[in-house]
Amino acid sequence: MEPSSVSPHTPAGVGDNRLKVLEATMKRNQYRPDALIEVLHKAQELFGFLSPTLLISIARSLHLPPSRVYGVATFYHFFSLAPQGTHTCTICLGTACYVKGADSLVTAAERAVGVRVGNTTVDGKLSLTSARCFGACGIAPAVIVDNGMIGHTAPADLAARLVALLASPSED
Repeated sequence: MEPSSVSPHTPAGVGDNRLKVLEATMKRNQYRPDALIEVLHKAQELFGFLSPTLLISIARSLHLPPSRVYGVATFYHFFSLAPQGTHTCTICLGTACYVKGADSLVTAAERAVGVRVGNTTVDGKLSLTSARCFGACGIAPAVIVDNGMIGHTAPADLAARLVALLASPSED
């Protein structure tokens, strides 16, 4: 497929090479359907999230049904179908974390930042999400804030950390 086959309708004024980089990733993998997860990772790295148009374009390029691409993108917690905040907070809701108080972490985080899990603050500074399991049961309850894992997390500590993130100057 030629590079023009991938056209996720980037916003006006965005004149970069993201589509070419994504195309190169697919070409390097010979447009094999089994490269889907790698291609989705690259697309999210490039665009920040996986828009419906981008998912359809990837499906066409890899000769996959859009439903399969969407299914993979929604199955794994590290893929996002909506723009994410500058910062992210993901709370593990796996069994060990839940037994050790993950529900209290969710409540504290939601109150601290003013959004429910699965949403981003109005100012776009923080996305609050959850995951089924991090595989870090030994340090339960676990939270990932901006790609850094925090174990044995107390609700008040998490709330304070998130409030501090929201109060920090924007990096724009």
